[in-house]
Amino acid sequence: MRWRLARLGLALTLATVGLGVVTATPALAESNGGVRVMPLGDSITDGYNVPGGYRINLWQRLAGGGYTVDFVGSGFNGPAGLGDHDHEGHSGWRIDQIDANIVGWLGAYTPRTILLHIGTNDMNQNYDIANAPARLSALIDKIRANAPDVELFVAQITPETDATLESRVRAYNAALPGIVAGKGAKTHLVDQHSALTTADLADGVHPNQAGYDKMAAVWYSALQSVPASLQAPGTTGPPVGTPVSLRNPQSNRCMDVSGASTTAGAQIHIWDCHGGTNQKWTRTAANELRVYGNRCLDVNGNGTANGTKIQIWDCNGTGAQKFTFQANGSILVPASGKCVDVTASGTANGTKVQLYTCNGTGAQRWTVG
Repeated sequence: MRWRLARLGLALTLATVGLGVVTATPALAESNGGVRVMPLGDSITDGYNVPGGYRINLWQRLAGGGYTVDFVGSGFNGPAGLGDHDHEGHSGWRIDQIDANIVGWLGAYTPRTILLHIGTNDMNQNYDIANAPARLSALIDKIRANAPDVELFVAQITPETDATLESRVRAYNAALPGIVAGKGAKTHLVDQHSALTTADLADGVHPNQAGYDKMAAVWYSALQSVPASLQAPGTTGPPVGTPVSLRNPQSNRCMDVSGASTTAGAQIHIWDCHGGTNQKWTRTAANELRVYGNRCLDVNGNGTANGTKIQIWDCNGTGAQKFTFQANGSILVPASGKCVDVTASGTANGTKVQLYTCNGTGAQRWTVG
């Protein structure tokens, strides 16, 4: 992926007094024109102990998955292996300090997606711990009010070695599911706590390299589970004319022509993603999904019943071969009003793909890469 340096008109830098309210100063930022993702939080987002932190491995996963993503924020650090060094992580900051600056950041960087990991310093500084969940709730409300279309991922924060601090962390994390559940469909809970153990901490608080890599894997899985988070607003599905893999995030397996067959009527199922020609689908301007160049994804017999076989067939321009990508990651067949579905929400290699009533479950989510 080729990168260019683009001058950002305004960036935010830390002031030296008060709550850490920032002021605008010129700065350089990296951009590839991709979907803007803001890593937001404290030193764990900044990458204490390992400059770049989880952002290094997350970036590599996104690039490897074929996603074009632009990390955004006023911070800038990390190694060359991190393709985009921008972020909004502030060492030592609490929830209230992020809250005091969030409106300015949202205006300056207009993120599509936010990865929020905050609360560790509230616990460690023993700062109004009882009201920390309420302050997080207010921060979420402010983000929602100022950026209603943003996909917001809210983390249950990582563990700590000290027993007293860990007790605070657990109590805080326990309040988050209820808070997030009341913030609408575009606010998502991410469990970063159970992903790490104290062996993954460099100093009892901040992750080591292995810990940051585990965080990256959790963020990546969460992003893949919400395909819209990795798509620019108003766009859905793969670009026309570009062969791509279609991954089912629930199983982490790809839409595959069984046995790499080219025969009309060959069953579609899910299989380990390997990038072979029987997993490369090209969206056309006619809303087809072509494979091998001359075969199309097809609903057997132009059927409309639940369980109808999804197969390949000679491209013929009928409604059985027209597919619409929806914002929730599902693939709709307009002719029937039903969706492309993994049978019984299965995750094993060879699970058949079928037509089924659209239901928004993981069995009907597909993402590029």
